[in-house]
Amino acid sequence: MGDVEDELRDYNIIKEGEAEILMHSSNTVFFNKAQVYNRDMSIAVLRTYIAKCKEEHDAYLSKKGRLENKVPEEKNSGSVAKNNSITQDAEANGDTDVQQDQSLDETESISEGFIRIPSWKGSQELKAPRVLEALAASGLRALRYAREVDGIGQVIALDNDKASIEACKRNIKFNGSVACSKVEAHLADARVYMLTHQKEFDVVDLDPYGSPSVFLDSAVQSVADGGILMCTATDMAVLCGNNGEVCHSKYGSYPLKGKYCHEMALRILLACIESHANRYKRHIVPILSVYMDFYVRVFVRIYTSASAIKETPLKLSYVYQCVGCDSFHLQSVGRTINKDKSVKSAPGYGPVVPQECSDCGKKFNMGGPIWSAPMHDKEWIFSILANVKAMKERYPAYEKIAAVLTTISEELHDIPLFVSLHNLCSTLKCTSPSAVLFRSAVLNAGYRISGSHVNPLGLKTDAPMDVIWDIMRCWVKNHPIKAQQPDKSGTVILSKEPKLQANFARAAASLSKAKVKKEVRYLPNPERHWGPKVRAGRQITSKHCSLLGPEAVRGSLDQEADGSSEAVADKLAEGPATKRQKTVDVSASQSS
Repeated sequence: MGDVEDELRDYNIIKEGEAEILMHSSNTVFFNKAQVYNRDMSIAVLRTYIAKCKEEHDAYLSKKGRLENKVPEEKNSGSVAKNNSITQDAEANGDTDVQQDQSLDETESISEGFIRIPSWKGSQELKAPRVLEALAASGLRALRYAREVDGIGQVIALDNDKASIEACKRNIKFNGSVACSKVEAHLADARVYMLTHQKEFDVVDLDPYGSPSVFLDSAVQSVADGGILMCTATDMAVLCGNNGEVCHSKYGSYPLKGKYCHEMALRILLACIESHANRYKRHIVPILSVYMDFYVRVFVRIYTSASAIKETPLKLSYVYQCVGCDSFHLQSVGRTINKDKSVKSAPGYGPVVPQECSDCGKKFNMGGPIWSAPMHDKEWIFSILANVKAMKERYPAYEKIAAVLTTISEELHDIPLFVSLHNLCSTLKCTSPSAVLFRSAVLNAGYRISGSHVNPLGLKTDAPMDVIWDIMRCWVKNHPIKAQQPDKSGTVILSKEPKLQANFARAAASLSKAKVKKEVRYLPNPERHWGPKVRAGRQITSKHCSLLGPEAVRGSLDQEADGSSEAVADKLAEGPATKRQKTVDVSASQSS
């Protein structure tokens, strides 16, 4: 008993959901408490995926049964007369047995050809989904999948860091027989492992420390048809436009700085995954795309179809953003042409904007391409939300993920990007109308409008920018402002008379259903310093106070001081060293 206590003296037991892990007091293996939102959302999607697979499998078996019953009936009715005539001719020639065998063989071959069963749907029984966590670190995510998701199959946890795999195996044993029977930990490079196990996993989870770009090519190949790829990106400075050239080199898209930059980050990541999938005649179907805290997370299903990838240019667009008033316009990469009763693909028409902005006269920046098709599946969102509410006691971060899913369920899913009401008013230097008044004006003009889960002040609408500026011109007429410099964008915009007379009378749908029910949609962080943490293996110094907080940094520095004093004492006891030893730090892990 004493030996066990001595071994666990330097470990802290961390419990999340139904899993418990042992974390060493040093920073050798990465763990971030803030990612509980990420893990809870992934479990909710995984539970819904298993339920959806069962529905799809039952529908497939039902359809297959109808076809099997239909084919014999058609063949029996149509072949009786044919067999009779064949038999009569055969009797005349003395070949009765041979002809009867041939007719039976023909019937069987036609029946088999009529029912084409895809190889991945051939099984009568639905197999439990196999899950790959490509960057496991402590293994907490894999353990939660195994212990909390009913009907899940084998869970493979990978990492290329020896300390992380040792910690993962230790945590598997610590979580008992269920974890030991379902979770396996392997020391391997995730990219090589996924390339050598193509289409073997129903779910692949990528949650790296930073950019997932180097893993995407192998990840899209390892997902089975109809399976899910879950992917996180935490390099938000790159995706949001601070390093546009770096974003282009990693993701193949150029970002723009705007209030919608976090949604654009989601759409850049989706476009990148689609690009990698297309190289192998595969395409993605997004089911959920989320921005939370300091990262973006997407959930996409992957299918193989050489014909479907021809529609990819229709799902991608370039973005033109005015440098003066931040107005934005989208230009599709491709279009379709109906010709001779067939649909053909063609390059998109462009440019969709003149050289100078028609509203303020400034130039445009061009970004993209981004994913401009829907980045959520409405049916999936409602199913995930229903599951979360039905099992609220099993989600440690229930309030947060329920609030995010509620907001997403009310978004206009077919509208890419959004405008910011405060940004519009900042351009015009005017007081801001309430969100209800602005929403009402858009609705009264005959357009749709909704909020955005990305930004509490964001408004997604299908109203063109000239209509939005006309509404703001009408607002400024009723709420005059001081005269501004003539070369300012706001001055140029207000110098034009509105073509649309805005009606600010309160519309019935100006408040969302969640707002009417007084449901919480945007929650503050539960504690201070809730965000990214220091990469595993890095020495914690005073410069990390903004990430970890002064108390955590102070405790780490005190621990290092105690450790260094013990090391000095041991060295003095051993006597002088005959040769200076070179040490190499190998604790840096690729995973998060």
